[in-house]
Amino acid sequence: MRRVVDAMNVIGSRPDGWWRDRARAIERLVGQVDRWAEHRQERVTVMLEHEPRERPPTERVEIAWASAAGRDAADREIFARLPGWLAEDEVVVVTSDRDLKAKAEAAGAEVMPSRPFRAELDLL
Repeated sequence: MRRVVDAMNVIGSRPDGWWRDRARAIERLVGQVDRWAEHRQERVTVMLEHEPRERPPTERVEIAWASAAGRDAADREIFARLPGWLAEDEVVVVTSDRDLKAKAEAAGAEVMPSRPFRAELDLL
């Protein structure tokens, strides 16, 4: 199983001041997902909108980013990579974006909304 996390959707699912320091919010999310992945038998990819200035430390999580900038860049990148991921394994996309949800489900992936996934992360 591979889980693909639409990072900014999960980060933005709670108004906790993340917008004041996006880099720190991404680092915090990656750390939480890394701990979550420790308890699972899943490969996890956290998809970012762009390459981070500094890569957050991770042991189990793959950090990826959109190859092209612009609105919905991470969503487009997830959808572009989805066929390759699906060819290898079952895929769960974590997002609350309706368009990405519809496209991912049509391609054969499962979708988990961002808020429940973030709630799972908060339990660790």
